[in-house]
Amino acid sequence: MRPRQRLSREATVGEKAVRRRPGPLAGLLVALVVAAGCMGGGLDQGEPEQPRPRQSGRPASPGADATRADGTTSVAEFKQDFSDAVGIAEQYWTAQFRGSGKQFQPIRRVVPYTRSGEVSCGGQGLPRNNAVYCSAGDFIAYDVNWSVAAFRQVGDAFLFYLLGHEYAHGVQVRLGIRYNFTIQQELQADCMAGAYIGDNVRSGTLTLAEGDLDEFREGLLAVGDDPDQPWFAEGSHGTAEQRSESFFRGYEKSLDACDLG
Repeated sequence: MRPRQRLSREATVGEKAVRRRPGPLAGLLVALVVAAGCMGGGLDQGEPEQPRPRQSGRPASPGADATRADGTTSVAEFKQDFSDAVGIAEQYWTAQFRGSGKQFQPIRRVVPYTRSGEVSCGGQGLPRNNAVYCSAGDFIAYDVNWSVAAFRQVGDAFLFYLLGHEYAHGVQVRLGIRYNFTIQQELQADCMAGAYIGDNVRSGTLTLAEGDLDEFREGLLAVGDDPDQPWFAEGSHGTAEQRSESFFRGYEKSLDACDLG
């Protein structure tokens, strides 16, 4: 793992390292409800509403000088890392589509929010502690306070998984992939997120330290569906074992393992 430090303004996306923060990944994801819950992976009715005007004078997100939870991160770093994650996702999927002779249109926008219902997709307000891809408006929305808390406790590896999973739902829409059951859509998105991270590690765009894959594995094992939840239920994402297997199948074997057709 590279020494923990902020990248200079001259650093390129290709120099970005995925850095691990103190704190167990599994415990964090259980506590925060992992982004892969993502409202079923892509709401698709109606055009999204813009964030409503705030009723107080508080900023839309914490300032860059906010107190650091573990003494190692700031919101300024979070913003930079999230921007890098979006940029790498756009580059990755553009290259994948180009390799198939197709043109890729990046997801239209990424929208942070802080309050339940502040952002809507097709008239349905998005809850706190979540992230979602809205297919109708072609945007990703995420609770910024929840995401910053995850970033501070885990590091930017969490952001790449978060962005990778939601971006995968946007790619599914572009490819016309629509399964009969939510679990199929979600496990494929986990596989695609694994391929996105694994391919970028192999290319040198991202750098993982020894032990980081174990933390991914522990985290994925912590976010599976309740054992009593039927696999065919709307919103099912898969058992802990299924989610971990899907992610690492993509990580190790790339998109060929994700049944993209």
